[in-house]
Amino acid sequence: MNDLDPNKTLLISPERIQKRVGEMGKEISEIFLGKDPIFIGVLNGSFIFLADLLRTISIDCEMDFIKVRSYVGKESSGTIQLIKDISANVTNRHVILVEDIIDSGNTIQFLRERVNSANPKSISVATFLLKPEIAKINFQVDFIGFEIPPEFVVGYGLDFNQKYRHLNGIYRLGNEPA
Repeated sequence: MNDLDPNKTLLISPERIQKRVGEMGKEISEIFLGKDPIFIGVLNGSFIFLADLLRTISIDCEMDFIKVRSYVGKESSGTIQLIKDISANVTNRHVILVEDIIDSGNTIQFLRERVNSANPKSISVATFLLKPEIAKINFQVDFIGFEIPPEFVVGYGLDFNQKYRHLNGIYRLGNEPA
């Protein structure tokens, strides 16, 4: 799929993305001033968002990554498989989990429970995209880039079978529903 492909529709422009990520970074910096948080990015999808977000953060912080698998193509597999765990000690630390997208909420629920078992001082969640119509979570998402309808999207780190992460905007593929 190239940038001239008629089967993809731009939903969020690169300019809107950068503006919103900057706003999120400022808000997080104000809330966590003097708290030295650790950002834990959920691979692979969050790496672009996390990189851009960290460049807008004005406070001391650390970062680490965790990798899980829960999708095959456009469908949730229904199970969450831990591929890579965090290497940092998060006990008594302020943790910010950074997701690319929360749709069903199963993955972020799993990750919150896993991190919480290490007794952090606090756990916050920052997500680039949230699908509020289908998210079934029992906690507050602290930082939200954009709320979107329940459609399958790609770009800015989000993929379809490991493709399209490089696109600098958020796109809906084809005319098919999610």
